[in-house]
Amino acid sequence: MAEWKDLTQMTGGARMQIERVCLPDTQVAIEGVFELPPLAQLPFEDQVFVAAFVRSHGSIKEMERLFGVSYPTIKNRLHRISALLEPSLSVETSPAPSRQDVLDRLERGELTPQQAVEALKR
Repeated sequence: MAEWKDLTQMTGGARMQIERVCLPDTQVAIEGVFELPPLAQLPFEDQVFVAAFVRSHGSIKEMERLFGVSYPTIKNRLHRISALLEPSLSVETSPAPSRQDVLDRLERGELTPQQAVEALKR
Protein backbone atom coordinates (compact mmCIF):
# COMPACT_ATOMS: atom_id res chain seq x y z
CA MET A 1 0.00 0.00 0.00
CA ALA A 2 1.39 3.41 -0.96
CA GLU A 3 1.78 6.02 1.73
CA TRP A 4 0.21 9.49 1.51
CA LYS A 5 3.67 11.01 1.19
CA ASP A 6 4.39 8.82 -1.85
CA LEU A 7 1.11 9.80 -3.47
CA THR A 8 1.73 13.53 -3.02
CA GLN A 9 5.25 13.15 -4.42
CA MET A 10 3.99 11.17 -7.44
CA THR A 11 1.45 13.85 -8.30
CA GLY A 12 4.05 16.60 -8.01
CA GLY A 13 1.59 18.96 -6.36
CA ALA A 14 -0.92 18.67 -9.22
CA ARG A 15 -4.58 18.91 -8.26
CA MET A 16 -6.12 15.47 -7.79
CA GLN A 17 -9.47 13.94 -7.02
CA ILE A 18 -10.39 10.68 -5.40
CA GLU A 19 -12.70 8.40 -7.39
CA ARG A 20 -12.90 5.33 -5.17
CA VAL A 21 -12.95 4.92 -1.42
CA CYS A 22 -12.67 1.50 0.20
CA LEU A 23 -13.53 0.74 3.81
CA PRO A 24 -11.09 -2.12 4.51
CA ASP A 25 -12.87 -3.44 7.60
CA THR A 26 -16.12 -4.00 5.71
CA GLN A 27 -14.80 -4.45 2.15
CA VAL A 28 -17.30 -1.79 1.06
CA ALA A 29 -16.18 0.44 -1.81
CA ILE A 30 -17.75 3.74 -2.77
CA GLU A 31 -17.18 5.13 -6.23
CA GLY A 32 -17.72 8.71 -7.34
CA VAL A 33 -15.78 11.92 -7.61
CA PHE A 34 -14.55 13.24 -4.27
CA GLU A 35 -12.55 16.42 -3.82
CA LEU A 36 -9.80 16.31 -1.25
CA PRO A 37 -10.19 18.56 1.80
CA PRO A 38 -8.04 21.73 1.75
CA LEU A 39 -5.40 20.40 4.15
CA ALA A 40 -4.91 17.26 2.05
CA GLN A 41 -4.32 19.47 -0.99
CA LEU A 42 -1.25 21.03 0.63
CA PRO A 43 2.20 19.70 -0.30
CA PHE A 44 3.21 16.89 2.06
CA GLU A 45 5.88 19.02 3.80
CA ASP A 46 3.26 21.67 4.61
CA GLN A 47 0.91 18.98 5.94
CA VAL A 48 3.69 17.85 8.29
CA PHE A 49 4.25 21.46 9.35
CA VAL A 50 0.53 22.01 10.08
CA ALA A 51 0.37 18.75 12.06
CA ALA A 52 3.40 19.80 14.12
CA PHE A 53 1.80 23.21 14.73
CA VAL A 54 -1.38 21.57 16.02
CA ARG A 55 0.56 19.08 18.18
CA SER A 56 2.52 21.98 19.67
CA HIS A 57 -0.80 23.70 20.50
CA GLY A 58 0.14 26.63 18.24
CA SER A 59 3.34 27.40 20.14
CA ILE A 60 5.68 29.21 17.80
CA LYS A 61 8.47 28.79 20.35
CA GLU A 62 7.98 25.00 20.19
CA MET A 63 7.92 25.16 16.37
CA GLU A 64 11.21 27.08 16.44
CA ARG A 65 12.69 24.28 18.54
CA LEU A 66 11.23 21.46 16.41
CA PHE A 67 12.28 22.89 13.06
CA GLY A 68 15.44 24.70 14.17
CA VAL A 69 14.40 27.98 12.57
CA SER A 70 13.61 31.50 13.73
CA TYR A 71 10.30 33.10 14.72
CA PRO A 72 10.04 35.08 11.43
CA THR A 73 10.61 31.88 9.44
CA ILE A 74 7.78 30.11 11.27
CA LYS A 75 5.46 33.12 10.85
CA ASN A 76 6.29 33.41 7.13
CA ARG A 77 5.57 29.73 6.57
CA LEU A 78 2.27 29.99 8.45
CA HIS A 79 1.29 33.01 6.32
CA ARG A 80 2.22 31.15 3.13
CA ILE A 81 0.21 28.07 4.13
CA SER A 82 -2.70 30.26 5.18
CA ALA A 83 -2.68 31.91 1.75
CA LEU A 84 -2.72 28.47 0.09
CA LEU A 85 -5.72 27.42 2.17
CA GLU A 86 -7.68 30.67 1.94
CA PRO A 87 -9.30 30.22 -1.50
CA SER A 88 -10.40 26.63 -0.86
CA LEU A 89 -11.17 26.78 2.84
CA SER A 90 -14.92 26.64 3.06
CA VAL A 91 -15.36 25.83 6.72
CA GLU A 92 -17.20 28.11 9.07
CA THR A 93 -14.52 29.95 11.01
CA SER A 94 -16.83 30.98 13.82
CA PRO A 95 -19.36 28.18 14.25
CA ALA A 96 -22.13 28.52 16.77
CA PRO A 97 -20.94 27.27 20.16
CA SER A 98 -22.28 23.95 21.35
CA ARG A 99 -24.81 23.83 24.15
CA GLN A 100 -22.11 22.47 26.46
CA ASP A 101 -19.70 25.30 25.52
CA VAL A 102 -22.35 27.87 26.40
CA LEU A 103 -23.10 26.19 29.73
CA ASP A 104 -19.40 25.92 30.56
CA ARG A 105 -18.89 29.62 29.81
CA LEU A 106 -21.91 30.50 31.94
CA GLU A 107 -20.53 28.43 34.82
CA ARG A 108 -17.14 30.18 34.55
CA GLY A 109 -18.88 33.57 34.66
CA GLU A 110 -17.86 34.48 31.10
CA LEU A 111 -21.52 34.94 30.11
CA THR A 112 -24.50 36.42 31.86
CA PRO A 113 -27.61 34.23 32.07
CA GLN A 114 -29.25 36.41 29.39
CA GLN A 115 -26.24 36.04 27.06
CA ALA A 116 -26.33 32.28 27.58
CA VAL A 117 -30.04 32.15 26.69
CA GLU A 118 -29.38 34.15 23.50
CA ALA A 119 -26.44 31.91 22.55
CA LEU A 120 -28.54 28.79 23.09
CA LYS A 121 -31.29 30.15 20.83
CA ARG A 122 -28.81 30.32 17.95
